Amino acid sequence: MAEDAAASAPLCVEVVFSAQAGQTQEWTLHLPPQACLQDALRAVGLEASACEAGIWGRRAERAQRLRDGDRVELYRPLLVDPKVARRERFARQGARGAGLFSRQRPGGKAGY
Repeated sequence: MAEDAAASAPLCVEVVFSAQAGQTQEWTLHLPPQACLQDALRAVGLEASACEAGIWGRRAERAQRLRDGDRVELYRPLLVDPKVARRERFARQGARGAGLFSRQRPGGKAGY
């Protein structure tokens, strides 16, 4: 009987979306037990979004069923490849201004 009660209990899920850097929107929803990712997005008005969606940081199909406590996320497309951005940042800062030795003690030996 406890299994039947758990199967009919509403799901509590969190939906998170960041339209732009520094702005995050979060919603806590109570959905029917057989709800899918698309149902959660529809409940907050984001079902038409072309962004990739996922659960707990892993991409997921919009038809995937949700479990209690899931965190549904919408992912913006990357503007710059992170590897390229790191290389460009390093080139701007130079070898002395970045990485492990950027905060070297005054008068200290190189590498310490």
